[in-house]
Amino acid sequence: MKRAILSCSGMDKQMGSLARELAIRLNEKTGDEVVCPTLLASLPARYEELLKAASLVVIDGCGTRCASKLANKYNAKVEKKILVSEAARELGIDPESGLTPGPNGLKLVEQLLRDVERDLSEETTPGNSVMELAPPEDFLIVTHDKYQFKIPKEGFLFNENDSWVRPVGDKARVGVSDYVQQKLTDITYFEPPALNANVEQFGELGTIESTKSLLEIVAPVAGKVTAMNMELTDNPGLINEDPYGSGWIAEMEMSDLASDTELLLDGEAYAEVVKRKAAEDAG
Repeated sequence: MKRAILSCSGMDKQMGSLARELAIRLNEKTGDEVVCPTLLASLPARYEELLKAASLVVIDGCGTRCASKLANKYNAKVEKKILVSEAARELGIDPESGLTPGPNGLKLVEQLLRDVERDLSEETTPGNSVMELAPPEDFLIVTHDKYQFKIPKEGFLFNENDSWVRPVGDKARVGVSDYVQQKLTDITYFEPPALNANVEQFGELGTIESTKSLLEIVAPVAGKVTAMNMELTDNPGLINEDPYGSGWIAEMEMSDLASDTELLLDGEAYAEVVKRKAAEDAG
């Protein structure tokens, strides 16, 4: 599939400058077209055909993730995401202050360039094929004051970060619980994980945002993202309406469910967690 590069435009910030430098070097290496974020925001028709034909490498400088939000706004197919500030922490590289990349900043850019080239050279599976799964029908109900929280009785496992996994063989569907969607209230934005991304258990699996707060979705299992619920980009409120059905987040090819299960909870155990959290919220 054809690729393009969408980078942060934060030229007034250190990490934005490094994101721009990485985009330029990636363009020089691959020849992939660079999408101007300002032009995309002001004149999206300019890139309409490109976004239909290409998958994006999205490069954000800081946690604001302007480039990712633009990609999501225009329903772009995202193949790879890089968050420069997070990568700097993980690699233990402290770039110099200032907008002009110094030796440490350039070292970070070179390392990220090698990582991106390696990841993009690996064979990827095109498309967004999803499993056909009926929504659960039998629930445990946790009641606290005027609130009721639904938890599927069977087929689902949970982490204490309020994410669920529904295993089907070596594949799984994941999402967030009824408790957390009620706590967030009206969900207004969904940033999906990158297709084909390899995610560790308790790693980030996209984000959702409401009028109250931003939530990083914590992966209940480790594995490779094989599909995303693209309906959420247009209608993130599906998570509020049906968190265990049409509001699912992503599908994964699991790497080691047996090991991951040791840190997961069945419905009854998670119900106890919800009781405790609801009481703490009320207090």
